[in-house]
Amino acid sequence: MAGTGETLMKNVETWRNDAQSFEANGARIAYWTSSNQSHDKPWLLLIHGYPTSSWDWTGIWERLSEKFNLAAMDMLGFGLSDKPTNTHYKIVSQADLQEAVLENLGVGEAHIFAHDYGNSVGQELLARHNEGTLSFAIKSMCFLNGGLFPEQHRALTIQKIGLSPLGPLLGAMLTRDKLQNTFNSIFGPQTKPNDTEIDAHWAFLTEQNGRKVFHKLLQYIPQRKANRARWVGALKETHLPLCLINGGADPISGKHLYDYFCEQIPKATAYLLEDLGHYPQTESSDRTLDAFLSFHRNSGTQFQ
Repeated sequence: MAGTGETLMKNVETWRNDAQSFEANGARIAYWTSSNQSHDKPWLLLIHGYPTSSWDWTGIWERLSEKFNLAAMDMLGFGLSDKPTNTHYKIVSQADLQEAVLENLGVGEAHIFAHDYGNSVGQELLARHNEGTLSFAIKSMCFLNGGLFPEQHRALTIQKIGLSPLGPLLGAMLTRDKLQNTFNSIFGPQTKPNDTEIDAHWAFLTEQNGRKVFHKLLQYIPQRKANRARWVGALKETHLPLCLINGGADPISGKHLYDYFCEQIPKATAYLLEDLGHYPQTESSDRTLDAFLSFHRNSGTQFQ
């Protein structure tokens, strides 16, 4: 339901009704799998960003499921998963949950497609893969816009407030209209989210009093700085096929991130979608999916 009309996202209630769940450390974690699974298709793990949820992937879900068996979860503190107020939300713990959902599904190897906050989770999984401690084998990794390099991340004012002593007030200050204004500022000029899309994001964000943990989830930003050597090192050290699909009009991690990625990780594949913003997968599902499948064709990963 992006402004161009290209992307048709799944109905919120349909997505909610399709959710499955498992328990981890006393918390309920919501997850989804594709319905048309086949032994002939590889698995693809989809990892969402901040402050949204796995619903972000629904614009490309059906078409991805033609090539892959899909798995996606709402990480702790997001979407339909539990949002405890007494938890330190750590990227390493979110990575543990990604391992848990694949173990729960009996998946031994998977490709990964990550966005925003999910990029850091993906980098932690990649570091574990490189050191041989991961419970499944990663076959390839593709990133959308996000802070792969903390020195390239350009935080929004709302993020800076959330990390300040005023952070606990952030959730109370946030409204549906402020969310829309923020999204309008980070989407491409011709691909702004419409009201239906914002309503859906707001519903998932406010589920289970989600505004109370809104600022806590922002701790991923200092965690990126503290773990830069490990997470950037994972990109540089791996021999796996890597890809970046970047919306160049994104003020947070747009073309400046694309250029830096190409410089730092020259072995990787990179696609620049110049007129798109921070959410390429919802702003233009067709172009994002075309780039993703092109990466898999050109890198030699196998799918039917």
